[in-house]
Amino acid sequence: MPPLVSIVTPVHQGADTLSECLDSILSQTYQNWECAIVDNCSTDGSTEIARRYAREDSRLRVCRSETFRRAIANHNFALKQISPDSKYCKVVFADDRIFPESIEKMVAVAEAHPSVGLVGGYWLEGERLMGTRLPRTSDCVSGRDICRSHFLDRVYVFGSANAVLYRADLVRRHEPFYNQANIHADTEVCFELLKHCDFGFVHDVLSFSRVRRGSLSTISADLNTELPGTLHILLTHGRDYLTDAEYRIRLDRHLTDYYEFLGKSLFCRRDKRFWEYHMCQLDRVGFSRSRLLKAIVTQMGRAGLNPKQSLEKLLARRNSHETDAPSSPVGDRHPLTNDDRPPWERQIRSNG
Repeated sequence: MPPLVSIVTPVHQGADTLSECLDSILSQTYQNWECAIVDNCSTDGSTEIARRYAREDSRLRVCRSETFRRAIANHNFALKQISPDSKYCKVVFADDRIFPESIEKMVAVAEAHPSVGLVGGYWLEGERLMGTRLPRTSDCVSGRDICRSHFLDRVYVFGSANAVLYRADLVRRHEPFYNQANIHADTEVCFELLKHCDFGFVHDVLSFSRVRRGSLSTISADLNTELPGTLHILLTHGRDYLTDAEYRIRLDRHLTDYYEFLGKSLFCRRDKRFWEYHMCQLDRVGFSRSRLLKAIVTQMGRAGLNPKQSLEKLLARRNSHETDAPSSPVGDRHPLTNDDRPPWERQIRSNG
């Protein structure tokens, strides 16, 4: 008997896409799976759609939460619904879908390499092909090597949780599985897992992630959370994979990129939440006025703008809110609002 794969599908207000998602699961060439559809207090008909599919195929079951959970907290709750008999676990978001041979190919790689703890592949994000191309010489890479390549060579192969297959015992062992304070929790958990296992890769396009307003991916793009997300991963896991010299160089290079981005952003129409978010993230390493000033001067070019006035403009935005609460690192109450959610999560309208 092929190993059992537990699929979890978190959904909140996903009636317009849930059927397409579930059809993609039912069309899998790999047949030994069970799927928990975890409904996060939907009111748009998602529950009825899920129950109809469950009546038609006993491998699907519906778990409806009576308490609304924020997006990543609900993903953690969904993962608790996996079967105790499953060997592998797959997240398929209600917005997204997987291609017919996805699970079959991922399980084949995992079964061929017992040291593999998670398996990835290429994926579509809207119309864009995502994932850095890896050499076809092997479908198994050491966890340490792939994470070093991510830091040093910017190799990006983890994708969203929709693009990864996990070994189920790793999911059960980590509580909570995803860091609920990090919008890039799906990437962060890979760095945690790969300290103790290898990474498998299927050289094929296996999944599709929808781009829609209000989703985590579009909020991430609006705020550019990739820069603070990478900063958080570097600070948390960088020393586990890099030498001291590599770590210092990589961190300095990343901070340079971060301040250059903020230098450009100063001359764009950015709202209050944008600056609140990024100032909070940089407080983790100590906000540097001199680095920002250097970035502003770099961006001024021939515009003839006054760098001192530009810097004072940004700092005034920041200082006008500093009396609200002291700064805090990721995971604590946001220092600039009365809401304990980070700004990216306060913008989510529908994301399972």
